[in-house]
Amino acid sequence: MNLKPETIEKIDKLVPRYPTVRSAALPLCHLVQEDQGYLSQEAMEWIAERLGLQPINIIEIVTFYPMLRTEPTGEYHVRVCRTLPCALAGAYQTCKSFEKEFGCKVGHTSEDGKVTLEFVECHADCGKGPVVMVGEDEYTDIDPEKAAEMATKMKNGEFPKGL
Repeated sequence: MNLKPETIEKIDKLVPRYPTVRSAALPLCHLVQEDQGYLSQEAMEWIAERLGLQPINIIEIVTFYPMLRTEPTGEYHVRVCRTLPCALAGAYQTCKSFEKEFGCKVGHTSEDGKVTLEFVECHADCGKGPVVMVGEDEYTDIDPEKAAEMATKMKNGEFPKGL
């Protein structure tokens, strides 16, 4: 496993903080995903070995939590909130606009690998929906027209990449 030195340092500081080593599994998954972009089979096996667990213990966690990914995301990771306030404000129409512009369905990555489009639960900005996150940057009041504008900029490489 080829992790950045700063990630290894964070892991080395994190694990001893947990009296039950298994409790460090979820935070380690987040750290490794942050470093690698997703959790490969190799990554899950590495985490299990690092904590003295069986790989199935890590796989159970990774497949349970929707924020943990087992496949790489596109260059842009677009997440549309679908909770009730955003849904009532038009989140499903916003997502349809993204699907049309990117030529891929929600839950998938575009053929060119440029965009991964997902529905997610609350971004905690309910009064300004529909809320869309691109990477770790939040955008509010994104109607279908604004979504199309954002998509065009992403396709042309003119949209900020964020984190």
